[in-house]
Amino acid sequence: MTAHGREAASADGGRSAEEERAAEEERAVDQALALVGHKARARHRPPEGPGETPPKPTPSSPVSPPSPVSPPSPSSSAAAADSASAGPESRPEPGLTPSSPARSAPTPGAATPSSPAPSSPTPVVPPLAAPASTADSASSRPHGASSADRPASSPHAHRTGATAWHAARALAERLGRAAPLAAHRLPLDRALGHVLAEAVVALTDLPSFDTSAMDGWAVAGPGPWTVKEGEGLLAGRGPTEPLPDGQALRIATGARLPADATAVIRSEHAHCDEARRLLYAGREVVQGQDIRPRGQECRSGDELLPAGTVVTPPVLGLAAAAGYDALVAVPRPRVDVLVLGDELLTAGLPHDGLIRDALGPMLAPWLRALGAEVAEPRRLGDEAGALRRALVSSDADLILTTGGTAAGPVDHVHPVLAEIGADLLVDGVAVRPGHPMLLARLAEGGPCLVGLPGNPLAAVSGLLTLAEPLLRGIAGRPAQDRYRAPVRQEVHGHPHDTRLIPVVHREDSVVPLHYNGPAMLRGIAAADGLAVVPPGGVRSGTEVEILDLPWASASPWTEGCFT
Repeated sequence: MTAHGREAASADGGRSAEEERAAEEERAVDQALALVGHKARARHRPPEGPGETPPKPTPSSPVSPPSPVSPPSPSSSAAAADSASAGPESRPEPGLTPSSPARSAPTPGAATPSSPAPSSPTPVVPPLAAPASTADSASSRPHGASSADRPASSPHAHRTGATAWHAARALAERLGRAAPLAAHRLPLDRALGHVLAEAVVALTDLPSFDTSAMDGWAVAGPGPWTVKEGEGLLAGRGPTEPLPDGQALRIATGARLPADATAVIRSEHAHCDEARRLLYAGREVVQGQDIRPRGQECRSGDELLPAGTVVTPPVLGLAAAAGYDALVAVPRPRVDVLVLGDELLTAGLPHDGLIRDALGPMLAPWLRALGAEVAEPRRLGDEAGALRRALVSSDADLILTTGGTAAGPVDHVHPVLAEIGADLLVDGVAVRPGHPMLLARLAEGGPCLVGLPGNPLAAVSGLLTLAEPLLRGIAGRPAQDRYRAPVRQEVHGHPHDTRLIPVVHREDSVVPLHYNGPAMLRGIAAADGLAVVPPGGVRSGTEVEILDLPWASASPWTEGCFT
């Protein structure tokens, strides 16, 4: 069909490529969630009061296992070049054809998904018996390796089971929202950083009586006014006698206004003749000026903050002003961080093949910035038994592992997940860096697990792709408004996958940063966001989606030597 014909078909009611992609990703999300939709998630912390049990996933949200989302196939020459450059470890297993997904047989002991509806495509669920493709193994191990982000390997091995980037994020968030944490009633001094499970409704009018907005004089009627004897009106005092017309009385900010007062004159706008005990206004007096009338901010019963609001210091202040002593909120999700790798040092300079652990110090504060409660990272080395024990004994809401998600001789994450009967929902994402990330749900309603690649920037990619939306869903946090910004220069893309590139904002555009290889942190350390670059890259001036970093608004943008 010619381009003209395609446009005509679109005009006649056909869906655009963007709509088709969105629909395909939505189907992938629904299919993947079927693996856990039939399981009630175990609650690690029971609610403190009656009636505060967590809602369960509703049957009205049909979900079925995932089918891989594949981009257009590369040309034969590109495929040959990719295969030649990738190395033997990333090629398909013997006997697999391009149309037959690798390792699609069910794993013994793993949950078997229900059959999809006849109209659904046959699902392909990546099993756990064998590791995923190592097409992006440079992003998986080790933490400090300085290898560059490699191009795609054989399209058969590279594409098998990989989930589209947007679909992976949507799946992670919906998985979290399918089983939210039980709400607790928290005193105000413990509610900071939590998410409101119930709306904050005004318990009284604010203010609850007419008050003075300024230090000055309460007056009644037109002036000049006779100054009434007495010490004046102070905040915190009860009702006073009405103020007759033609009289004035000293009043402090926040003091209750006497009945029949018509205005407040600021001290600096009035002149008092002490001898004649008369008060004169230095400018026109308007009825009601500098008075905060009862109910100016809200009336009793008004909704002040909806459920889903993150409790910030101003939220605490508003709740206190409205008469609250405690708030019904969702607890912060609890996260265990498991650092894998025998080659990692916790102090000193790299030496003798050993490197510093960059992820242990980075992940815990990053997760706290996302609203999680994080235990001290545990360093397990490359021992499969230690990993298994840590997984089955964890009572966290989310477990993060670092490294070990590829197919190397000491990459134990896939085999251990298979051994304990976990449901593998995402086994590789079509994104660079970070392709070998994974998302799983442990058996018997256990916690979720996000397997991060071992290279630092690849791990950041996994954190923002899977962990951040999952935590947001668990905690009931609203998603940030998605926004786009033009890039100031051309950005090279991956042939098939989305790319995440550190950027800084400059006026009305973003500038890509150097040092953006999967093992590098120098670029992201200077960034205030990540640009989502579609396959093939973008030209200068093209708008791309931006992922803000959680601390970006709290620190000034810096450029330095990174651009």
